[in-house]
Amino acid sequence: MGHLNLPSSKKLGKQWKLLDLITAFFFGIVILFFLFVFTPLGDPLAASGRQTLLRASASDPRQRKKLIVSLEETTNGGQMIDVCPSEYVDYMPCEDPKRNSQLSREMNFYRERHCPLPEDSPICLIPPPQGYKVPVHWPQSLHKIWHSNMPYNKIADRKGHQGWMKIEGEYFIFPGGGTMFPDGAVQYIEKLKQYIPIAGGVLRTALDMGCGVASFGGYLLSENIMALSFAPRDSHKSQIQFALERGVPAFVAMLGTRRLPFPAFSFDLVHCSRCLIPFTAYNASYFIEVDRILRPGGYVVISGPPVQWAKQDKEWADLQAVARSLCYELIAVDGNTVIWKKPTGDACLPNRNEFGIDICEESDDPSDISVGAIPKWPKRLTKAPTRVTQIKNGLDVFEADARRWARRVSYYKDSLRLKLGTTAVRNVMDMNAFFGGFAAALASDPVWVMNVVPPHKPSTLDVIYDRGLIGVYHDWCEPFSTYPRTYDFLHVSSLESLIKDSTSGKQSDLCHQPIFLDMLSGQGDN
Repeated sequence: MGHLNLPSSKKLGKQWKLLDLITAFFFGIVILFFLFVFTPLGDPLAASGRQTLLRASASDPRQRKKLIVSLEETTNGGQMIDVCPSEYVDYMPCEDPKRNSQLSREMNFYRERHCPLPEDSPICLIPPPQGYKVPVHWPQSLHKIWHSNMPYNKIADRKGHQGWMKIEGEYFIFPGGGTMFPDGAVQYIEKLKQYIPIAGGVLRTALDMGCGVASFGGYLLSENIMALSFAPRDSHKSQIQFALERGVPAFVAMLGTRRLPFPAFSFDLVHCSRCLIPFTAYNASYFIEVDRILRPGGYVVISGPPVQWAKQDKEWADLQAVARSLCYELIAVDGNTVIWKKPTGDACLPNRNEFGIDICEESDDPSDISVGAIPKWPKRLTKAPTRVTQIKNGLDVFEADARRWARRVSYYKDSLRLKLGTTAVRNVMDMNAFFGGFAAALASDPVWVMNVVPPHKPSTLDVIYDRGLIGVYHDWCEPFSTYPRTYDFLHVSSLESLIKDSTSGKQSDLCHQPIFLDMLSGQGDN
């Protein structure tokens, strides 16, 4: 019989060691798989993977939309969030013309903000328009935007001869004109410089009412004046959306039956260029609202009707009478433009006058306290304003907040490698702004920041304006009044505090709607 050639014990030992390693490696992979899939250990990795997918597909909105739907399906217990119908491409829940058209016309109530009940709010992902592209980067966006991102020709057709905008190939072009300055905002601003200190840092915050496509606010930026422009969602379809696509600070609002969402003494300059606001109507309530939000020593500029306008002699006389009754100093009347300066003291304020204007109660506006001296820009950005004393230990908190956000923004840029500080990010929102420290840390970046202060939080928006920054009050239980795809970057600190009751620490029963985050543009992956 032949002999079997058995391997030596030494060779057999080596083979078993190799098999053991392969088997252990295999079982290790299986164990890791189950750990990552069926335990929370895999959550950070999954989140990182989702962000990578979204970033990689951000340049293709249709692919990005498919990925978001797929991810929502897998991360919401199998409940899929549908894509909205195509007609919802510019949907704003609280600015829905179909619903609002059924409301009263008195004082333009129907054009104000009216939010639906939670059960009437569709929960779906708003689609981009066909052919949507990553927006043109700032500063080129001030002058041109993609036509496919906002394929609405109405303003270009009606206002093109006034220099608002026109179509050139695949772009909308913005020459910088307006109804009252068809030759361009630059020339118009130069005219205003003859009468008010636009240069030099005296003026920093401005409000442009009835702004059109916001060319006035856009060109004030080169003067280091931060103008917040607003207009209602009206027959000039998407005028605010055009402004935001250009990278100019703007939001949808209406001066009607309610106060604007700003504290007293917010703006250094209030501007109206053919805004058609009836300032003297309803017992001069609209001019009084302008007076409320204008700083002592601030300027009001009104161009267009009724200023020396044909067949509006009475309206023009009434407007001058209201300004006199509030002790405003007439600086100039130049053609159809009038400029007034608000008094710095209250010695001239009447108890009553021909318009029946009364002095407000001290409790009528809790932010209406001493503003104190405001330094010129940019010193006012870093100096603690008088109004920080509304917060306990306000001065110390202000300084600590400034230091904290300087460190955090540096970390965002260096360690997290976010796109802050690059031309990829222009429109930014801070959803829980407090003293505006996040925005202040970005002051040298090519961005503008909408600082949002929720009403149940400390009323610090006045401090934000004293610093030369801009923002609004807003309750995040409701949708924000802006078009979809508005912002390139959304930032929120202390997210839980937005949905919890400030006294009990529990989730608020008053807020049943989700926080609406359909404001990101196609490039917003942060």
